[in-house]
Amino acid sequence: MRLITYRSDVTAAARLGAVVNQQVVDLALLAQEQELYLPDNMLDFIDLGPQGVRVGTELLNTYQGQFPAGTAWPVQNVKILAPIPRPRKNIFGIGLNYVEHVAESSRTLDTSKDLPKQPVIFSKPPTTVIGPGDAIEHNAKITQQLDWEVELAVIIGTRAKSVAAKDALNYVFGYSLMIDMSARDCRRAGQWIYSKGQDTYAPFGPCIVTADEVPDPHTLDLSLKVNGVTKQSSNTRHMLFNVNTLIEDISQGITLEPGDIIATGTPEGVGAGRTPQEWVWPGDVIEAYVENIGELRHPVVAV
Repeated sequence: MRLITYRSDVTAAARLGAVVNQQVVDLALLAQEQELYLPDNMLDFIDLGPQGVRVGTELLNTYQGQFPAGTAWPVQNVKILAPIPRPRKNIFGIGLNYVEHVAESSRTLDTSKDLPKQPVIFSKPPTTVIGPGDAIEHNAKITQQLDWEVELAVIIGTRAKSVAAKDALNYVFGYSLMIDMSARDCRRAGQWIYSKGQDTYAPFGPCIVTADEVPDPHTLDLSLKVNGVTKQSSNTRHMLFNVNTLIEDISQGITLEPGDIIATGTPEGVGAGRTPQEWVWPGDVIEAYVENIGELRHPVVAV
């Protein structure tokens, strides 16, 4: 399933939907038609685990695109929000997870040229999250070096503690797209959270594709453009630490819970790694893409 969080109009509450043939289907309302129950929000749906995905998929298949009145809308008639508008806790960010990005970072940032021996982990607060089309804020009083990073996002579906890499994908609910915005001049004594954790610095979406529709997360193309010019273009097979390893590593010391998000790192092509260096400014537009998931498009605005 392709799951979204949406509003049917500007005053409506955010609700869980599934995108089917350019329609947004309200899963909770559709379940009521069959005298079943499904929650009306993404986090509660993720909490149901595989049973929720099974029931939702069977419901959608029952109607084969002919949904009862009042349960579906054309996708262009709704406002799509971030799939999880307010994560329960910080996003797990992974730094330096593509070999070429390690090299470019070592040339222009204060990072080592040696490949990390363990995943480099930082976090982004829930307040960083914005949905499709929302503005990325550029605060010139804080940064003159606002940079871009396209990433595959992994959403955890089952509580994971001390997980083995071979079993790790069994704990994944689904996959999405995140842009890890980074104020390169806001790193403090090697710490990244203020650089990467400012408001609007985690564009997220447009959907979560459930894990059953992404059998291998390590074969996906991903790319990013600034003002229509391609800056990043790679494939998730080039991750230094793959999704299995990331889940294994984090879960040894930090329990992963349903709804947790791991942003798995970015390939080469960031602005800091270019000669001369490039940054985004108010008026610029960032577009990001991950294969089988979709695209995000965000303007950069002054605040």
